[in-house]
Amino acid sequence: MKFELKVAQGESIRSLALEASNVAQARSIAESQGFSVLAVRSVGLSFQQLFSGQLAAPKFNLMLFSQELLALLESGLSLVEAIEALAEKEQQAESKAILNQVMSALYEGLPFSTALEKVPQVFNPLYVALIRSSERTGDMAQALARHVTYQTQIDAVRKKIISASIYPAILLVVGGLVVLFLLGYVVPKFSTIYESTGADLPWMSQMLLRWGRLLHEHGKEVLMVFSAVSTLLVFTLSRPSVRAAIMRKVWQIPALGEAMRIYQLARFYRTLGMLLRGGIPLVTAMGMVASLLQPLLRTSLTKVIHDVREGKPMSAAMEQHGMTTSISIRMLRVGERTGQMGDMMERIGAFYDEEIGRKVEWFTKLLEPLLMIIIGLVVGLVVVLMYMPIFELAGSIQ
Repeated sequence: MKFELKVAQGESIRSLALEASNVAQARSIAESQGFSVLAVRSVGLSFQQLFSGQLAAPKFNLMLFSQELLALLESGLSLVEAIEALAEKEQQAESKAILNQVMSALYEGLPFSTALEKVPQVFNPLYVALIRSSERTGDMAQALARHVTYQTQIDAVRKKIISASIYPAILLVVGGLVVLFLLGYVVPKFSTIYESTGADLPWMSQMLLRWGRLLHEHGKEVLMVFSAVSTLLVFTLSRPSVRAAIMRKVWQIPALGEAMRIYQLARFYRTLGMLLRGGIPLVTAMGMVASLLQPLLRTSLTKVIHDVREGKPMSAAMEQHGMTTSISIRMLRVGERTGQMGDMMERIGAFYDEEIGRKVEWFTKLLEPLLMIIIGLVVGLVVVLMYMPIFELAGSIQ
């Protein structure tokens, strides 16, 4: 959005126009340029945003920030010098303002973790906790490398799932468009032809042609009803309570629910392992990763935390409350005996990721031919019902 600011610099007061995603960003950008902000007023979307379709400013790339900061620290730069270098080379106004805000906090003598904590919409509590832990141990570069590795592994699993769903999605879209074309254009044309003949049609063909006649005579009304129903459906699905109810039903599907549970546990174990290796206590780390879990597993984790606080071994508490599998429970016990819970957690996450990959591959191989068969049957049924009167007419002529 475009903002108009009344700013002061020295004894002069003037107006300044800036592009930012919100008031806070506009104020931060102006302050980073040496102005004192007196007032901020939104003047709506800019011309470029309106005609390019960019209704929101680009998000801050936390992964890229971590990679670049790690490279600069390993090359020998101090933390302040590295942040200054990143701010100088940044081109996007929003990202530059965030880096300038962090740099200003460092100039004030605040710890890096506290500076990041002042921008909670970018730096989540997990990231801040990892940096704060590294400040105590003096291994910030190692903490950043750990986060980059963790995020790379999480993104790899997510990309694998997305890439596996692209082809089925294309099949559904193309098949749906073909069926809509047949029902919305071809069937109405056939209905007018068959009505003029006055022939006695099969029952299913009559139903199909009545649909075609309805579209031919009341196409605008049908389109309005369809649009209203679609809007209502989108609004209903956007409600958190509705989505939560749907997810509860999905989790009850045996195979799919188990796969989703494994995916949640993989992310949980990976994140927990990263925090434990960063020096964060077990109970604190478990509380921090609770937000990553689905509500049902979050409730189980709360019970696990309660049992661990009372002195129960983590492996036993996790097993009792359904947050393990037959393999992970053995690996947790080994981690407890060796004292390397962080490493073992990450190994469990890697094992789960491989299992998710196998399930996704198997599901994709099963779903693609199944979708092709269903779409082929639907299209074939519509075509056969349209041409059935012609077949019967040809048979009567013979």
